[in-house]
Amino acid sequence: MLLEVHGVTKRYRRSPAPANDGVDLAVESGQVYGLLGHNGAGKTTLVNQVVGLLKPDSGSIQIAGRDVVADPGYARMVCSIQPQAQVPIDGLTPRQAIETLGRLRGAEARLVRVRADRLIEALGLSEWTGADGARLSGGVKRLVSFCMAAVVPGRLVILDEPTNDVDPVRRRLLWAQVRALADEGAAVLLVTHNVVEAERSVDRLAILDHGRVLTEGTPADLKSAVADDLRLELVLEPGTQVPAPPDFASSFTATGNRLVTTVPARMGGAAAAWAQDLRRAARIEEYSLAPATLEDAYVALVGAANTSDSTMEEPGVRAA
Repeated sequence: MLLEVHGVTKRYRRSPAPANDGVDLAVESGQVYGLLGHNGAGKTTLVNQVVGLLKPDSGSIQIAGRDVVADPGYARMVCSIQPQAQVPIDGLTPRQAIETLGRLRGAEARLVRVRADRLIEALGLSEWTGADGARLSGGVKRLVSFCMAAVVPGRLVILDEPTNDVDPVRRRLLWAQVRALADEGAAVLLVTHNVVEAERSVDRLAILDHGRVLTEGTPADLKSAVADDLRLELVLEPGTQVPAPPDFASSFTATGNRLVTTVPARMGGAAAAWAQDLRRAARIEEYSLAPATLEDAYVALVGAANTSDSTMEEPGVRAA
């Protein structure tokens, strides 16, 4: 294992609960490992300990068999990181920012230019390469930040919410580059609360809740918790009140006019008939019924009260 975390606990003075509470995980070279959890679950605190910016109160962290709690300088040498906050690049062009990081990591100038060119082309950034960083959109800055971490990747690449503000087209391009980092031999620790993207992109993942690892495994392993369920998604007609879920379904989670619930597989026919009745009554625009997803497993494990804003009921959506 390249990264091994055992029993890591971290408390902040002003918080009664630990930010990390006995966290265990392991990441191999060539693997994309997802660290999934709601805002405040303890993901970024853990990352800061892995790269030596925070010292755990207890537990151990090893990278390539070396104790990075005792030697945080080694962690910073072998890790490259895209932090959650935007990297300040005002006064630099994207190309200058990317190549400067590559040179700081000790790579030869020619190799850095070749690698920067490849990333810029792969992510569709060519039109902005000469622009002042202060004038870039949030999504473009986010992509530049990824390139700064990936231009000369360390043995462990940590990406903290890499797709924030990135448009859907370039988000797909970005995930391809995340996969390429692992295929080229790096261990990638991906920190996210976007469950849908995590399912498509990771080899293994851990779900954090209030600083603890609730479960760990492949996406298929985690979905096995809801393997006998189906995912029912409704799209409401504008201005329509939320229907009460049928007796055989769980409570709805809502995003705008989209409602999601799970139903037992044996009730699939009844669920389809119920949704068809709503459609005939012009209460919904459309519906879909499919096998349960990683998001459904996440909600079942963590509970709707702890899900990110993307799955919480929004203001103005009422049950009827």
